[in-house]
Amino acid sequence: MTVRQPATWAYLAVFIGVLGHSTSEFVSVLTGVSGPEVSVWRYVLGAAGLVLFALLRPATRDFWRPLAAEPVRIVLLSVFGISLPMLMFHWALDFATVIQVATLTTTIPIWVAVINAAVNRQPLGPGKIFTGIAAFLGIVVLLTDGYLEKLSGDGDNLFGIFLGLACAATGSAYSVLAKPLILHYGGVRMMALTAGIGALGLWVIVGAAWGIWVNPFTLLDRPAGEALALATIGIWNTTIGMLLWFWGLAAVPDIARGSYLFFLKPVIAAGLSLALLSQPVSWLQFVAIAVICGAVAIEFFWPRLTGQHARS
Repeated sequence: MTVRQPATWAYLAVFIGVLGHSTSEFVSVLTGVSGPEVSVWRYVLGAAGLVLFALLRPATRDFWRPLAAEPVRIVLLSVFGISLPMLMFHWALDFATVIQVATLTTTIPIWVAVINAAVNRQPLGPGKIFTGIAAFLGIVVLLTDGYLEKLSGDGDNLFGIFLGLACAATGSAYSVLAKPLILHYGGVRMMALTAGIGALGLWVIVGAAWGIWVNPFTLLDRPAGEALALATIGIWNTTIGMLLWFWGLAAVPDIARGSYLFFLKPVIAAGLSLALLSQPVSWLQFVAIAVICGAVAIEFFWPRLTGQHARS
């Protein structure tokens, strides 16, 4: 039986998970590898961290137990909700820019709200529709600012955009479909199990399709900077970020509202671009950031603004 945590802690966990997601694109450029290969490194190391964490806790040492009860459901969820989204995420960085991929994956709250409405019959409501449209418009501005004139070039960038959107859609489906399992079996147990299966699936997919068979035991053979970046993207961006993000979404009263925190990702990405990559932020992007932050704030305070004191 799962004990419900206070909503405040759940929302805080989601926000810290967003911070982990927001820095992954920047850490990945320091790893010395790219595309499908970096996705394997990330999830093999990240899943290892989750499995180790589960084994260190007496209550979750039997983290594989749910697999015996629901093998097909969990394997499909792991492959289509973990392996494929992570493959598409890092592969997209080979074709689209860091800020574009960061922005495209920020459509996750929209996907979560829509999929949750379809699967769980939870109505969107006028607040979510209004703030979702406002945030989406902000995302469009961030995505297209300084880029529209380049659309007439080759199709590589558009392929990267497609991969980014596909990553957001499949990852969102995992958030919604995994929630009942997380609430029933526990967040640590399910994260360790699905990440472990997903990492194995990703390792096989990339090895078979690209001929890249990653050996995680060679991590320390790499240059120190690259090894540190790979360890960071595995432990901080994946083990910690994934655990807090998915546990938080499963624990919040309103999964769609909780996922709206992900709209803040391009704000964090823009700040990191300015600080780390010396990529200037235009005035139009500042306006878009203000719109996104405003939409998130309105969504969280919507019950009070409308006189509806929802449990959130």
